[in-house]
Amino acid sequence: MVVRHSFVFFFISLMSLALTGYALASGTVSGTIKFDGKAPHFRAIPMDADPICLSLHKEIVLPQTIVLGNGNTLGNVFVYVKSGLTQTDFPIPSEPIVIDQKGCNYFPHVLGIRVNQKVRILNPDGTLHNVHAMTKVNEEFNMAMPQFRKEAEKIFNKPEFMFALKCDVHPWMGAWIAVMSHPYFTVTQTDGKFEIKGLPNGTYEIEAWHEKLGTKTATITITDGATQTSDFTFAAPSQS
Repeated sequence: MVVRHSFVFFFISLMSLALTGYALASGTVSGTIKFDGKAPHFRAIPMDADPICLSLHKEIVLPQTIVLGNGNTLGNVFVYVKSGLTQTDFPIPSEPIVIDQKGCNYFPHVLGIRVNQKVRILNPDGTLHNVHAMTKVNEEFNMAMPQFRKEAEKIFNKPEFMFALKCDVHPWMGAWIAVMSHPYFTVTQTDGKFEIKGLPNGTYEIEAWHEKLGTKTATITITDGATQTSDFTFAAPSQS
């Protein structure tokens, strides 16, 4: 009996070590995204078309198209694993993604969600918004959210890369959504930094996407759970 228990304990220990080793083998890709060129000049959004929107701001509001940090770091860039994954059965997060229509703007401006993950759309502004998802693969919807409708819920059940979300009432309101089949994606803030964790050993194509500046790609190889660095630089669009 002692021998049998010892064997079981030994077997469990080996399995634990194997699983620990597998977990440690998962690596990370990280980097910084920058903008090369003179920062563009944007006109203030004319929110006086809706007095409620105007009253929600003490200062002028600029478009979220190109947002820069110190050193021309670039925000609102969607970074994701484009190819190289072998696993396909990733669990769906139980926590919903939140899209907030705050101050008559969408926050976040660029986001990724998982297939079949719940999306909560909030309306704290006290005015009419109209949420229009310009999908081509998923079912398109055009949903009114009057001032008394504070929350709505949607689910996208098919992968679809980057479609626009807009408000038909306030034409300056826009966001971009990618519906992803895997969890390996992120969006940069104004510091331009990104990090994608938990990648198994392998070779992957990483893509950085920006709504106006296009895409940049790189190939990285994860070995022994290491961290790989991949920086991207986007150039200002030509004026020709």
